[in-house]
Amino acid sequence: MCFRSDDSFQLYDLRVEVICPPGERILCGAKAGDYFTLEGEMMKFPAGVGFSIYSLGAILPLLAAKQRPSHPNDWMTTDALIACPDPNCKSQLKIVRTGLRTFRHLGTSVTPLN
Repeated sequence: MCFRSDDSFQLYDLRVEVICPPGERILCGAKAGDYFTLEGEMMKFPAGVGFSIYSLGAILPLLAAKQRPSHPNDWMTTDALIACPDPNCKSQLKIVRTGLRTFRHLGTSVTPLN
């Protein structure tokens, strides 16, 4: 992990995609291959794609952590599949880091750096 002398920091862009074993039923209304992206704090959905609030609730706590650089041995670096919160649904949400974006502290917070 590298700390910068200016006020910049980096976060990964993420892609969250619905994965489902062939022939299994998805109970949350999504379809295999549905996805959204996360760029900084902005979630972007393709036209016509929606996600269950319960599915989002299952992954929201992980997204901010997955955006940050982590040690290669950390499970947050290696693990990418999150089970659907419905115990009767076989689908999963796959979180993939897609790129690195640079932000500036001044552009994201009014709290000064010390």
